[in-house]
Amino acid sequence: MTEPQRSEPPVTADERTMLEGWLEYHRDTLAMKCAGLDDKQLRTASVPPSELSLLGLVRHMVEVERGWFRKVLADEETPPLYYSEEDPDGEFHLTEADTWDEAYATWRAEIAHARRLVDGRSLDDLSTGRHRSGEQFNLRWIYTHMIEEYARHNGHADLLRERIDGVTGD
Repeated sequence: MTEPQRSEPPVTADERTMLEGWLEYHRDTLAMKCAGLDDKQLRTASVPPSELSLLGLVRHMVEVERGWFRKVLADEETPPLYYSEEDPDGEFHLTEADTWDEAYATWRAEIAHARRLVDGRSLDDLSTGRHRSGEQFNLRWIYTHMIEEYARHNGHADLLRERIDGVTGD
């Protein structure tokens, strides 16, 4: 993985540019929290009995990106990649076969797919799919939720990274 770069979101911009800027900022922040670590470190759980790890967080964000952009926004058929009905938290239950290279590539592919799905849609456009609640959401709500989701998990990533090697920062 090349060293991730992160740009500050614009301080004066239209709403869409602002929302997309903050989402990209938080996506890049998670990549930065994982940078420079090996698979063993990326699998390191926070504090027993928790299984929360940086690798698990990235796999979770794969599922979040897929769920909100593919399934809800675009009504694409999107079976889960890392969890199942039998193991609803499967993205956090790592096996020896699970690797950073696979998770990172899958995550970046989902982000690229999400960018394509939003192209040509306005913030007010309703999703063509529905959430498990049965509701439809506009793109503005999805962007706002994704920013919240990444921001919350980046807080977890801060603590995980500090526990692994002492690195702290934005």
